[in-house]
Amino acid sequence: MVREDGKRNFALRETDGDEESVYSGNTPRQAALKAARRLEPGNSEEAADRTELRLREKGTDKVHIYDGWAWRESAPDNKPDWMPGEITEANVSKKGIEHLES
Repeated sequence: MVREDGKRNFALRETDGDEESVYSGNTPRQAALKAARRLEPGNSEEAADRTELRLREKGTDKVHIYDGWAWRESAPDNKPDWMPGEITEANVSKKGIEHLES
Protein backbone atom coordinates (compact mmCIF):
# COMPACT_ATOMS: atom_id res chain seq x y z
CA MET A 1 0.00 0.00 0.00
CA VAL A 2 1.34 3.40 -0.97
CA ARG A 3 1.44 6.13 1.68
CA GLU A 4 0.48 9.73 1.00
CA ASP A 5 4.16 10.62 0.48
CA GLY A 6 4.51 7.89 -2.17
CA LYS A 7 6.56 5.53 0.00
CA ARG A 8 5.69 1.90 0.60
CA ASN A 9 6.34 -0.21 3.70
CA PHE A 10 8.22 -3.51 3.53
CA ALA A 11 8.46 -5.98 6.41
CA LEU A 12 11.68 -7.98 6.75
CA ARG A 13 10.66 -11.64 7.04
CA GLU A 14 12.69 -14.10 9.09
CA THR A 15 13.00 -17.75 8.00
CA ASP A 16 10.20 -18.69 10.43
CA GLY A 17 7.85 -16.06 8.94
CA ASP A 18 8.19 -13.50 11.76
CA GLU A 19 8.21 -9.87 10.69
CA GLU A 20 9.87 -7.67 13.30
CA SER A 21 11.45 -4.87 11.23
CA VAL A 22 9.73 -2.57 8.74
CA TYR A 23 11.59 -0.46 6.18
CA SER A 24 10.04 2.15 3.93
CA GLY A 25 11.03 3.33 0.49
CA ASN A 26 9.72 4.35 -2.89
CA THR A 27 10.93 1.01 -4.31
CA PRO A 28 11.60 -2.43 -2.83
CA ARG A 29 15.31 -1.99 -3.62
CA GLN A 30 15.48 1.18 -1.52
CA ALA A 31 14.00 -0.67 1.47
CA ALA A 32 16.35 -3.63 0.86
CA LEU A 33 19.38 -1.30 0.91
CA LYS A 34 18.23 0.07 4.27
CA ALA A 35 17.91 -3.47 5.62
CA ALA A 36 21.33 -4.46 4.22
CA ARG A 37 23.04 -1.56 6.01
CA ARG A 38 22.08 -3.21 9.29
CA LEU A 39 23.88 -6.47 8.44
CA GLU A 40 27.24 -7.27 10.04
CA PRO A 41 29.72 -5.44 7.77
CA GLY A 42 32.77 -7.11 6.24
CA ASN A 43 36.18 -5.47 5.87
CA SER A 44 35.65 -4.97 2.13
CA GLU A 45 32.88 -5.49 -0.41
CA GLU A 46 34.54 -8.66 -1.69
CA ALA A 47 34.91 -10.08 1.85
CA ALA A 48 31.32 -9.25 2.92
CA ASP A 49 28.97 -12.17 3.57
CA ARG A 50 25.90 -12.34 1.31
CA THR A 51 22.62 -12.70 3.24
CA GLU A 52 19.19 -13.38 1.81
CA LEU A 53 16.70 -10.60 2.58
CA ARG A 54 13.00 -11.31 2.18
CA LEU A 55 10.82 -8.18 2.21
CA ARG A 56 7.03 -8.48 2.17
CA GLU A 57 5.27 -5.44 0.80
CA LYS A 58 2.67 -4.43 3.40
CA GLY A 59 -0.90 -4.80 2.15
CA THR A 60 0.06 -7.35 -0.51
CA ASP A 61 1.14 -10.98 -0.75
CA LYS A 62 4.38 -10.08 -2.62
CA VAL A 63 7.72 -11.01 -1.09
CA HIS A 64 10.74 -9.37 -2.76
CA ILE A 65 13.87 -11.50 -2.38
CA TYR A 66 17.36 -9.95 -2.42
CA ASP A 67 20.91 -10.95 -1.60
CA GLY A 68 22.35 -8.19 0.57
CA TRP A 69 25.83 -7.45 1.89
CA ALA A 70 27.52 -4.66 3.84
CA TRP A 71 31.11 -3.53 4.32
CA ARG A 72 33.11 -0.87 6.14
CA GLU A 73 34.65 1.95 4.15
CA SER A 74 36.46 5.21 4.89
CA ALA A 75 34.20 8.25 4.82
CA PRO A 76 34.70 10.66 1.90
CA ASP A 77 37.08 13.59 2.37
CA ASN A 78 34.24 16.10 2.05
CA LYS A 79 32.18 14.45 4.81
CA PRO A 80 30.19 16.60 7.24
CA ASP A 81 31.60 17.10 10.75
CA TRP A 82 29.06 14.77 12.38
CA MET A 83 29.95 11.79 10.15
CA PRO A 84 32.41 9.25 11.61
CA GLY A 85 35.67 8.43 9.80
CA GLU A 86 34.47 4.93 8.91
CA ILE A 87 31.01 4.25 7.47
CA THR A 88 28.96 1.20 6.47
CA GLU A 89 28.15 0.79 2.78
CA ALA A 90 25.70 -1.80 1.43
CA ASN A 91 24.50 -3.30 -1.82
CA VAL A 92 21.74 -5.69 -2.87
CA SER A 93 21.02 -7.95 -5.82
CA LYS A 94 17.43 -8.95 -6.64
CA LYS A 95 16.73 -12.67 -6.86
CA GLY A 96 13.01 -12.52 -7.56
CA ILE A 97 9.49 -12.18 -6.21
CA GLU A 98 7.34 -14.78 -4.48
CA HIS A 99 3.65 -14.65 -3.65
CA LEU A 100 2.52 -15.88 -0.23
CA GLU A 101 -0.08 -18.61 -0.04
CA SER A 102 -3.33 -17.41 1.51
